[in-house]
Amino acid sequence: MKGSPLAPADSNWWRDAAIYQIYVRSFADGDGDGTGDLAGVRARLPYLVQLGVDAIWFTPWYLSPLADGGYDVADYRAIDPAFGTLAEAEKLIAEARELGIRTIIDVVPNHVSDQHAWFKAALAAGSGSPERELFHFRPGRGENGEIPPNDWTSEFGGTPWTRLDDGEWYLHLFASEQPDLNWAHPAVRREHEDVLRFWFERGVAGVRIDSAALLAKDPALPDFTAGRDPHPYIDLDELHDIYRSWRSIADEYDAIFVGEVWLPDTERFVRYLRPDELHTAFNFNFLACPWDPDLLRTAIDETVAEHEPVGAPATWVLCNHDVTRTVTRYGRESSGFDFAAKAFGTPTDTDLGTRRARAAALLSLALPGAVYLYQGEELGLPEVEIPRDRIQDPMHFRSGGTDPGRDGCRVPLPWTAGEPYAGFGSTAEPWLPQPESWASYAADLQGADPASMLTLYREALRLRRTEPGFGDGPMSWLEAAPGVLAFARTDGLVCAVNLAEEPAELPAHTRVLLTSGPLDDGRLPRDTAAWLRS
Repeated sequence: MKGSPLAPADSNWWRDAAIYQIYVRSFADGDGDGTGDLAGVRARLPYLVQLGVDAIWFTPWYLSPLADGGYDVADYRAIDPAFGTLAEAEKLIAEARELGIRTIIDVVPNHVSDQHAWFKAALAAGSGSPERELFHFRPGRGENGEIPPNDWTSEFGGTPWTRLDDGEWYLHLFASEQPDLNWAHPAVRREHEDVLRFWFERGVAGVRIDSAALLAKDPALPDFTAGRDPHPYIDLDELHDIYRSWRSIADEYDAIFVGEVWLPDTERFVRYLRPDELHTAFNFNFLACPWDPDLLRTAIDETVAEHEPVGAPATWVLCNHDVTRTVTRYGRESSGFDFAAKAFGTPTDTDLGTRRARAAALLSLALPGAVYLYQGEELGLPEVEIPRDRIQDPMHFRSGGTDPGRDGCRVPLPWTAGEPYAGFGSTAEPWLPQPESWASYAADLQGADPASMLTLYREALRLRRTEPGFGDGPMSWLEAAPGVLAFARTDGLVCAVNLAEEPAELPAHTRVLLTSGPLDDGRLPRDTAAWLRS
C-alpha cells in the first residue's frame, strides 16, 4: 500500500511497477541556487506518494563536470555537490523506502568523464602505459598520424576520436569529454562490480544501465562496414558474460536491472532478458511509435511477443530525458520520434497533443508489465524551444547548431503558480529558462483541478494499484471498429482507445472506471481512451 513501508518479501515488484524518472537538475531546487538537488527531491516525496508511483529512477547524480548532463561521471561513489552529499542520498533512499517507494539509480558503464581519476592518470602516463590500457588509445592513420584510427561516427555526430598533444587518439562514442572504457580489461569489470555493491549496500533497489549494448568493442577497432556482422561495437556477444556476472551480484541483494538496449533485431534484443541476465529493458519501439492505430498495435504485439519466450515483463514509456515530450510530439504532423528528424521551429498543435497524451497515458498504464513516467509528463508539459544562447546539450553543438538538442524536455518543473520561477526554487533563475506560460502548468493548480492532467494520472495510478487486472499478465485484443484499439486484461478489465475520426461505440461493459476525456453521448470521442469493467 502506498504511504507505508515496503514488504521485504515482494521480490517481483518490478514486474508491474509504475516507475517515475527524476532528472535531478530539473526536478526541484531545495537551496534556491537554480539547480535541482536531493533536498528538493526529499521535500517532494509526499507529492510522489500522492501521485502513486512504486519507484523512482534517478538519472546520474554523481560527481560530474556536466559536459553531458551528468552522463560524464567523474566518481561513481560521490554525489555531485550541486545536488548534495552521499549522506543525503542515503537519507533519501531510506526515506523513500519508508514511504513505499524504491530507488533505482543510473550506471554509465560505457564511458567515464575526462575528469575521472583513471583518465587523468592515463593522460599523465603517456603512450604505451598500463593506465592507457583501461581506455581505447590508438595511433592515427596517415603519414603523420593525422587521420583518426577508424571511420566510426560518434553517437553525437562527427568523429568519435580526439587527438592528444602526444599524437595518440582516444575513443569516445559520445562527447569528447566521455572517453570509452576498455571492457576487455579485468580492472574495468572489477571496478563496476564494486560500484554495484557500493550502491546496493546503501539500499538501492535497482540499476538502469545506460547504453547497455555498447560496452564491448572489437579489439581491432576496424572500420565500419555496412551490414557487418557482428557490428564492431554494438551488441557484441561478450556483453552477455558481463551481465551474467552483474546479475549474480544483483541477486545477492534482491535488486534488479533495466537496460537501455536500442536494437532493431528482436531475437538479439531478447537475449539480454534471459533469466540470468537483465530483468527488463526499455521498450523504444513503443516510445518512438507515431499516434497511429495500426503501428501502435504492431508495436504492442511485437513487444509482448518478444518478451514472452524469456518470461520477462515488458516496459512501456512515452517519454524520457532524451525524447521530445509527448504533448508536443503527438501534436505534430509526424508524431513519431527520431533523433535525426529533430529540428527548430516544428509546428505543434498543443491541444491535439494534450488530448492524445491523455489517451496514451491510459493506454500505456493498461498494458501488461511495468511503466515508466518521466517527470512532468503527469503535468502535461510541452517541449520547450530553448533560446540558442541558452542551450547546453552537446548534441546541439556537435550538429553544427542544426539539432535543437534535448534541453527542451529538461526545463525545470513548475510547482507553485504564485511563486518565483513557478516554485522550482525561490532565489536564483533556473539553469534552463522557463517559458512565461510555465506557471499555468504548476502542480498546485493542477492538483485542485479535477480535469487536469495531474488529476488524471493520480486517478489512473490509483486504479492501476487497487483494481484487479492491471500490471503483469495476459492481454487479448477485442473486435473493434477501424481505428479503435480495444483489449481485455484479466478480471473483466477492458481498455479502449479511439484513434479514428468519429466517435466509437464502447466495448460491452458494466462500469466505466476512467476516461481520458468526456464521453460523447456514451460514445468514445476521437483521441480518447477509456478503462471499463465488463
